[in-house]
Order: sequence, then structure tokens, then C-alpha cells
Amino acid sequence: MEWLNYHHLLYFWVIAREGSITRACEALNLSQPALSAQLRALEDTLGEKLFHRVGRTLVLTDVGQIAYRYSQEIFSLGQELTNTIKGRPTHRPVKLVVGIAEVVPKMVAFKLLESAFGLADELEIVCWEGRLERLLTELALHSLDIVLADTPIPSTVRIQGHSHLLGESGVSLFASQTLADKYRRKFPKSLDGAPFLLPTGNSMLRRGMDEWFSRNGIIPKLVGEFEDGATMKAFGQAGKGIFPGSTVVAKEISRQYLVKKVGEVQDVREQFYAISVERRLKHPGVLAIVDSAKKAIFRESKS
Repeated sequence: MEWLNYHHLLYFWVIAREGSITRACEALNLSQPALSAQLRALEDTLGEKLFHRVGRTLVLTDVGQIAYRYSQEIFSLGQELTNTIKGRPTHRPVKLVVGIAEVVPKMVAFKLLESAFGLADELEIVCWEGRLERLLTELALHSLDIVLADTPIPSTVRIQGHSHLLGESGVSLFASQTLADKYRRKFPKSLDGAPFLLPTGNSMLRRGMDEWFSRNGIIPKLVGEFEDGATMKAFGQAGKGIFPGSTVVAKEISRQYLVKKVGEVQDVREQFYAISVERRLKHPGVLAIVDSAKKAIFRESKS
């Protein structure tokens, strides 16, 4: 059996937490050469680099991020053990670690996760955002409890997992008051040549929009393409173009970005999935998300 040196792990954890070896030296009261040597010893044991340099800053590698999450859990448990033995109160919440695919609208993700806070027990939610393929890799390593996505597990990704359909939503178009007033008349024919802000081509929503444009003989004036939906909506708020959004959060979009609904995109639906390594979901936070999605959040989308 390979044994991990927990002193080395502690030094790595402090470096990652402090953001630099210099500050970690001050926190640990160690010299920089000694601390650097301890870090190299841990990297040699793991066979992987844990940091890479960006200018003068230390940035965690992908392996470093995994090691940091585990080390946080290890030393948190150590502190809880000490508190328990010494009779101090411990309030260890249930932790739910969620991966959110970057194409999932933030407002939809919030509505899904909000339901988990209704649990009687204390809950701590840890959110990671990124490309679906990377999140699924983390899920396979059991670093995540669940991944929220707009698609089931792609056939190109070889992991053992299960895709649970949470529900689906219609798609609406939004714009500033001026643009909404102009293009709402004779919708959707009025959209031919209209300025549009759209997701990039790697999203299911963009593919659906392109097909809808083609079916309706609409050639939009493409003003911008965005991987980040919040940035797209900010440009829409500034009056730069019309943008699509989930109908299930239409009121929230209009209120937060001060925009108006132009119309609804017929026959285009967004689907949302919870991806897990288990066929039968067990985590209380995940069960709360699934229950809320099916009973409340997406209910109006089915009617």
C-alpha cells in the first residue's frame, strides 16, 4: 500500500489556501526552501504537478484542484475529530457538490439548487462550473455528487453514469423595451434581419434556434455569440440585440435584466438533466432537486 505523507499534504493545502508560497511560509513559520522541498516531495509521491505558474501567481492544475478538495475534506474532518473529543460543539452540514455545465442558464441552475436549501438538515452546496466533459470526468472520480446539464451523457464520453431528465422548458425571446416594441409586431416574420445575440454553436439551444430560423425563413443579423449566458443577457440589456432565454425563468430574466419578452419560439424546447453515477439517487440534496424540478419548476412547461 502507498502511504500518503499528511504533513506534505498539509503544506500543499496551506499553499493553495494562501495563494502563494511566501504567505504559506508565514502561516506555517517555515523557510521557503523547506516548504518548496515538501511540495516537491508530495508531487513526486503523486506523480503529478499540483501547481503551474501564471506570471508570479501559482495556479492549481486539474490534479491540484482534485487534491485541494480532498485535503479540505481531510483537514475539516480532523478539526471535527478534535472538537468532538474535547467536547466542543460540531455542526457539520451535509455537503452537496454540484457540477454545472456552462451552457445551463444560471437562473435555472439557481432555481434547481434553491430547493435543496429547504431540507431540514443543514446543507452546504459547493458549485463547480465548466465544460460538460470535464465535469463528467470529475463525477466519475466521485469528486462531484451530481452534474446539471442540458443533454444526457454524450455517446463520446465513456463513463459509467445515469442521466435523469428533470424537465423541459420552452424558449422565449427577450430584448430592451425599444427593440421589443419594434419586433413584437408581426412576430415572427418581423425578425428577418433583426439584430440577434445567440449562444455559441456548441449548445443545444443554438442548434434549436438555427433550425427554427430556417423553418420560418428568418435570416437574423448576428451581432454576437456567447458561451456565457449572463454576458449575452447583459448585452441584451444594453439594447444590442434580441436574445433567447428559458421560458420557465422568463419573469426572472425580465426583472433582473430590465428587458421585455418579444415572443415565444415555437417547437424549440430546452431539456435539463441531472447526471449521477448512481441509477437510484440517494443524496438528500439531489432528491430535493429532482422532486422540486418535477413538481414545481417545470410543471408549467408541461401544461
